Amino acid sequence: MLKIYNIKDKKEFLKEICILTQNEWGSKCNSEEEFNKKIAKKMNKILNSLDNPYYCKLILVNENESDKNSMLIGFISIFPNDCEERKEITPWYATMFVKKEFRGNGYSKILNNEILKEAKKRGFRKIYLKTDLDGYYEKFGAKFIEKLENGEKLYYFDLV
Repeated sequence: MLKIYNIKDKKEFLKEICILTQNEWGSKCNSEEEFNKKIAKKMNKILNSLDNPYYCKLILVNENESDKNSMLIGFISIFPNDCEERKEITPWYATMFVKKEFRGNGYSKILNNEILKEAKKRGFRKIYLKTDLDGYYEKFGAKFIEKLENGEKLYYFDLV
């Protein structure tokens, strides 16, 4: 059974999320010690952000009722800031991630819909996104704004 949770309510997935985040978007580490320090720093940053209304991390979990075993499928976030070129705008749609073994099953659409609902519930009228992907977020309703200096594209979702 698929369920969406706020990471506040399922902190047992926090370390796994931080490892996946570091592997996907983090800089290369030269040692296991350096990697573990980065994971600890990410975990602390998330824990310290949980009460910020401009921060949210939703997770998609497959819960097996028969053995009470839960498996993380993916996650998505709202960040207060996520773009050096456009520091004046907030909030940001960020870190959509579905584990490789679960891709192609529509889980990104579930995560997208839930984070947009959460952003609207928090009273946001727009949420911004930067990406280097072509044609991906448009299928979810993202509207193009401009190309950034680093080559990424800036989009927004209208929540009104």
